[in-house]
Formats: sequence, structure tokens, C-alpha cells
Amino acid sequence: MYLFIINPRSGGGTGGRTWHAVEAMLRSRGTAYEALFTQSADSAESQVLHALGRREDWHAAIVIGGDGTIHSVLGALRRRGVPLAVIPAGSGNDTARGFGIPLATEAALDTALQDRCLEADLLSGADGLTLTAVASGFDAQVAVNVNRSRYKRLCNAIGAGRLAYLIGILHTLMTFKPCRVSVTCDGKEQAFENAWLVSVCNLPSYGGGLLICPQAKADDGLLDVCVVHGVSRGQLLRLLPTVVKGKHTRLPFVTMLSGRSAAVRFAEPRHAIGDGESLGTVPQAVRCEPGALRVLSPLASAQGAAGPCSASG
Repeated sequence: MYLFIINPRSGGGTGGRTWHAVEAMLRSRGTAYEALFTQSADSAESQVLHALGRREDWHAAIVIGGDGTIHSVLGALRRRGVPLAVIPAGSGNDTARGFGIPLATEAALDTALQDRCLEADLLSGADGLTLTAVASGFDAQVAVNVNRSRYKRLCNAIGAGRLAYLIGILHTLMTFKPCRVSVTCDGKEQAFENAWLVSVCNLPSYGGGLLICPQAKADDGLLDVCVVHGVSRGQLLRLLPTVVKGKHTRLPFVTMLSGRSAAVRFAEPRHAIGDGESLGTVPQAVRCEPGALRVLSPLASAQGAAGPCSASG
């Protein structure tokens, strides 16, 4: 039995449209399933916990939505030991990208219904669990601005969710002010002046495919940190095209770190996000929890290191 967790509003209504297509495919295949429509991010975890508690034979929980929808149910999936599958229907869809899950609906469904899992790490902090990245500073402010904007809805409506983030970058670049930041990785503290952003990553990309930490791997037991500091607005603007391909990591104003834990403290209040969802403006401290979540992914078969994906109940 599969539990489908659907956010019909995800991606400006893409979630609802995707579910209608998936439902028709499930009926034609004769696949046993239950459907759960999330009412809000705040209530999603309790909804999923309740649904998963009704039976023991779940093959997987399949999320139809974006990274924020996935973020809202991570605690429930970990607690119940049920694997995660994803049919992307959001703006950024970086979880799908990070696990090699196709963006095309039928191909993603095929992946969700197979039986090979990757033992994925999670980032754990005071605000709960995160799968893609905990980001603070400029890029978090970009996400806040995009989520509040009208252009996000317009971009989603034309199937160009990534464009919304690029617009948000230009929007935020005009007003954001860098400041000093302290980054402590595995107990070693470093200070950076005029810091724009600090991204603690579990997957290579966020923001609709921006390769902030291109070397990050979801199953290596480590988190990766990108710090951008001591750069002018003009330099930062020229940096952006290199981020799309992950070529920024060798630039002199980019510092890359890795370890099992990271704490970030800006000298002034700065927004933070986890999986694109707001974490407020408090300092962030996260640790890597190796193998905390099983994810149905084509990478599992490619690496040949993962076993069957049956839930533990």
C-alpha cells in the first residue's frame, strides 16, 4: 500500500494537476493506494503520522509537491520508518534533482513504485529536520522575497519556477547588506567579514537547481558548507552564472567547509530557511544524522549500495 501525500497548491496549483494525472495512472495499473491532502505545513506532520499509524504495510509515502511539502513531513516519516518517494510538483524541486528523480510525472511515478532505496542523511536542528539545505543570509532573504512575491505565482503558472528565484536574486541584490558572520564546523570557529550567505547543505542544489555545494552527497554522513564573503555587489552579480554550474567554489571570496556539525551566527539578524521554508532570524546550529531517511531513488540502483525499501513500520 502506498500513501500519497498531496499538496494541491504546490507550484501554483501544479500539485493538484499532477495528482489528477497520477491518479489516472494508478487506476490503470491497479496499484493500491490512499490519498492524503495536506491542509497546511503546520498540520501536515500530524496528518501524516495519523495516516501512517492506521496500518503497518506501507511500501512508501509518496509526496506530490515541492521541497516545502517534503520538509513538513520529514519528522513523521522518520518516526514511522516509512521510505520517502517524490513526484515533483513545486517551484524548485531540488529534492528530486538531488536524488536523481525525474521531473516528468510518469517517470517519477515509475521511480516511486520500484523497490530500491538510498539511505539518506538528514540535517537536524532546533527547528526540526531538513533534507536539502539550511541557508542563512542573502539566499534565505531571496527565498523570503520570492515566497512573498507575485512573480512566483506568475512563473509557476507558466512552468518556470526557476525563473522566480533568478528574479528574486536581482530583487534582493538591491537591498541586502552583508555583515560579519561566525561559522563553527566540527568545533572549529572561523569568522568572515562582509558575509553575504552561509549555506549548510545535504544535497548539491537549492533555489531551483543552483549548485551551491556541488560536491554534497546525501549519503556520505557529512554536511557541506558554502560561505560567500568579502565580495562587492557587482562581483556577486558576476558570481551568479558560475553557481548555476557549481563553478564558484574555487573563487577567492568563496570558502567551502565540511563536517558533521555546523553553527552559524551573523552579527546582525538574518533570515534562515530549511528546504526553502522560513526558520526565522535566530542563529542556526545543525548536525548531520547519517542514514536517517530512506529515499526511493534511481541513484540507489546506480550505486548498487542500497537494499530493498520495505518500511519497518
